[in-house]
Amino acid sequence: MAGRGQVGAGDLLELVRSGRATTRGALQQATGLSRATVGQRLDRLFRAGWLREGAGGPVDSPLGGRPSITLEFDDAHAVVLAADLDTRHARAAVLSLTGEILAEHAGTLVIGDGPDAVLGELGRWFAELLEKAGHRADEVCGIGLAVPGPVDSKTGRVVQPPIMPGWDGYDITSRLARAFTEHTGAGPVPVLVDNDANLMAYGEQRTTCPDCSAFVLVKVSTGIGAGVVVDGSVYRGIDGGAGDLGHIRVPAGAEALCRCGSYGCLAAVASGGAVARRLAETGVPAASGSDVRDLLAAGHPEAAALAREAGRQIGDVLATVVTLLNPGVLMIAGDLAGTPFLTGVRELLYQRALPRSTAHLEVVISRLGDRAGLVGGGAMVVEHLYAPGRVEERLAALGV
Repeated sequence: MAGRGQVGAGDLLELVRSGRATTRGALQQATGLSRATVGQRLDRLFRAGWLREGAGGPVDSPLGGRPSITLEFDDAHAVVLAADLDTRHARAAVLSLTGEILAEHAGTLVIGDGPDAVLGELGRWFAELLEKAGHRADEVCGIGLAVPGPVDSKTGRVVQPPIMPGWDGYDITSRLARAFTEHTGAGPVPVLVDNDANLMAYGEQRTTCPDCSAFVLVKVSTGIGAGVVVDGSVYRGIDGGAGDLGHIRVPAGAEALCRCGSYGCLAAVASGGAVARRLAETGVPAASGSDVRDLLAAGHPEAAALAREAGRQIGDVLATVVTLLNPGVLMIAGDLAGTPFLTGVRELLYQRALPRSTAHLEVVISRLGDRAGLVGGGAMVVEHLYAPGRVEERLAALGV
């Protein structure tokens, strides 16, 4: 907490949102501010519509008296839009500020068609979803976008993405903001972009494993990527390249050509795309990770055998990841996430990693499934817009 004179309305909102202080008295205790100052700063939040009074809390004084009125973040004053792009399909949603999905759409959207076409189509999806959810476009406070490539978080641009032709360095945030305006008629809103595995990890950790201080999610679909959440924050590296497991070189892939142009990458032998190619070579119709997913769901024996072998390849690499990061949860997500793949991961992981590294480790399958990236994208927007410093800027812009 900042010094007493620096504690602003944004800091008070953060205390309420986190549940650390939810009455006026508790806010005074937590900040050292006077009752009058707390009241003035709360009044700004009430006028903005971001705070509301809840039910009375317990009486703190042994002498009795009136119960304290609790304060709550008013999650009904705005909504968030989020989208999760894969190579051949996408998912989009309207979410509440607390992460509830209010309307959702999934459909074909080919990332190889290029950013202008894909982001323009997302703008149309968003307009239709808002109508479906019964919300006006001017209620949208921001858009979160998950993409299957490394993202420079400072610029929101993808950096040399192996499976996103035509997207390298493209100004995604401006184009998506413009598409939203073109299709809804509303003014521009902030757009935030991050890697899909990062946002899946963020959504899963916050929703299903909030007490886990070191969390790793591995997404295995067309490519392979990992998201790492440490102490509640996504670890991205210096320019968004953290977690790019698919391009670690492995002995089994020495002669396998990866889509990045190199030989020997893990993704070339163990991704959903790699499994699909091996199935196609045996006469099984499969062209992508999503096709493999359908075969696994149908109990196809050869698909299950290859998924288990892919799990073993990735489990070998994950033994190093687990030794380095010592996570409490290792979560598997994506097209191959299922029993055969998870069995393969566990076989090699527990064989290669030291018992000390896995003694308190949970290895599990994604719990949010296809919605993890949407939930993470929505949470990214909310945490950005309601961070203390940003709150002060937004209140000033509102004139309150």
